[in-house]
Amino acid sequence: MSAKKKEGNRFKEFRNAKARRDYLIEDSLEVGIKLLGTEIKSLREGKGQLTDSFARIEKGEVILYHFQIATYSFGNLNNHNPTRPRKLLLHRKQIRQLETEVNQKGSVLVPLKAYFKKGLLKIELGIGKGKKMYDKREDLKKKAQMMDVERDLRGRR
Repeated sequence: MSAKKKEGNRFKEFRNAKARRDYLIEDSLEVGIKLLGTEIKSLREGKGQLTDSFARIEKGEVILYHFQIATYSFGNLNNHNPTRPRKLLLHRKQIRQLETEVNQKGSVLVPLKAYFKKGLLKIELGIGKGKKMYDKREDLKKKAQMMDVERDLRGRR
C-alpha cells in the first residue's frame, strides 16, 4: 500500500503585494535560493515575508535582502538570523544578462513570490522600473472604473 500525502493546511506560496503596485514589471524569471535547514522548516510552517525585500548583484552573485524568515520554533542555539542576506542561484550567463539590464535600463530586481516546486523553494524574480506617483494614480482610476463597470453589469442581471 502506498502512503497518502497530507495536503491539508500546508503552505503554498508567499507573495510580495507591493511589488506590482510600486514597480512596472517588464520580465520575470524563476531562480533558486540557498537556505539553511531551519529556514526551510520555518517556511514550510508558513512563516516568511517578502514585502520589503529586494535583490542586488554583487561580485558576480545575486543577493536577496530583507526576506524575513521567522526563527524555527523547535530550533536551538544554532537557529538562523531572520533577515540575513541570502544568495540566489543562477547561471553565470543569466547573472551577466541581468547585470547589463539593470545597469543600462536603470531597472531593479524585485522578488514577486516564493513557492515550493518539487520540494525546493523557488523565487520569482521580477525585473522592473519604479512607478511614479501619477502612474499609481492612473492604475487606481482604472481599477475603480473596472469595479464600477462590473457592479453595473451585476445589477442588470
